[in-house]
Amino acid sequence: MYLEIITPDENVFEGEVNSAMFPGSDGSFQILNDHAPMVSALGKGDVKIERIHEKKTEDIHFSIDGGVVEVLNNKILVLAESIGE
Repeated sequence: MYLEIITPDENVFEGEVNSAMFPGSDGSFQILNDHAPMVSALGKGDVKIERIHEKKTEDIHFSIDGGVVEVLNNKILVLAESIGE
């Protein structure tokens, strides 16, 4: 599935992923391939992305300060308020 993470200032991440975990307002949740369509608010916390890169599984982490996630047709769009340090 395809994931795109953007803030008002920049495109943070674009690419194919195996799974993604997000900080929801009521706790963390994971998105896998063929997930049902949804829109959810995001809280402040860690986004964990798992992807295959050069035949190896790779984890990527971002800290976000809240936002919104939309899942539709194996595409995940994250509109993050900002990316933390």
